[in-house]
Amino acid sequence: MRAHVWKRRLKRHRRLIAVVPAGLATACTLAVLRPAQPATVAVLAAARDLRVGPLRPGDLTTVHLPADLVPHGALRPHDSPTGESADLSPESLTPPTTGRVLASPMRRGEPLTDARLLGPGMLSGYGADAVAMPVRVADPEAVRLLSPGDIVDVLAAPSGWAESDAQPAATVADNATVITTRHTGDSHSGALIVLATTPDQAARLAGAQPGGHLSIMIEQRR
Repeated sequence: MRAHVWKRRLKRHRRLIAVVPAGLATACTLAVLRPAQPATVAVLAAARDLRVGPLRPGDLTTVHLPADLVPHGALRPHDSPTGESADLSPESLTPPTTGRVLASPMRRGEPLTDARLLGPGMLSGYGADAVAMPVRVADPEAVRLLSPGDIVDVLAAPSGWAESDAQPAATVADNATVITTRHTGDSHSGALIVLATTPDQAARLAGAQPGGHLSIMIEQRR
């Protein structure tokens, strides 16, 4: 009887001895097959839905994205306003982008890129001689139809122009690209748009704004 009991115990122990190495082998196999965690990069992103305008403290937060998902031109927490690397002390609470002007709306969690900010990055792709020209258009409702990337012609009518006047409005800038738009609550002051223009077009626009009534004509995108 005692021999039978010992025999059963020995058989059970043999099973345990066989199971333990098998479990270890399975765990090792899973560890080898499990994909390695991708390297992540810290970038600045919208902490909430943001509208066009100056960035304020608390508008941005830091998120970590896989390196292959980071958009080109994404700004990092240690980037300076000029795009150069800068060392920020750990106690620094204000991102270097605070005060910069956001050129188009952003959704919460969306990474911030240099193309979103008014400045040199906004003119990338527009040509070496392109400049950013703010223009105040008389009709704010027309500006609401615009989106960044739209192509417009800017027309100027003389101050005091009326429908009975024979002189038509003159084109002061054509094929200008909309960089961003800005609306205010005062419809009497018009609406501001920022256009990518040539220096000559910018000079003509600057001359036409003080005494002129500026309007836009939307062209087909190229």
